[in-house]
Amino acid sequence: MPAYVFANVRVSDPAGYEQYKQMVPAIIEEFGGRYLARGGRAEVMEGDMQSGRMIILEFPSYEHAQRWYSSAEYAAARQMRQACSQGDLIIIEGV
Repeated sequence: MPAYVFANVRVSDPAGYEQYKQMVPAIIEEFGGRYLARGGRAEVMEGDMQSGRMIILEFPSYEHAQRWYSSAEYAAARQMRQACSQGDLIIIEGV
């Protein structure tokens, strides 16, 4: 069963975030993931969410998504993202 990673990122350091964007696609692919949405147009239709850069990833399973997020391969990129942005990231089990 697939799993999805949803991130809503508010970038505070665009140059640093550009470096992150260059690092991460190969790591996502290595863990079986792929982008479904990556920073395109987004609009909050209900609720109080602060819309930022929206990212949706698909992985083959919840475990694949967890392994990607917790991996040594992603650790440096994750630290870079956290240093140059704020936001929310969740893993959602698909149906």
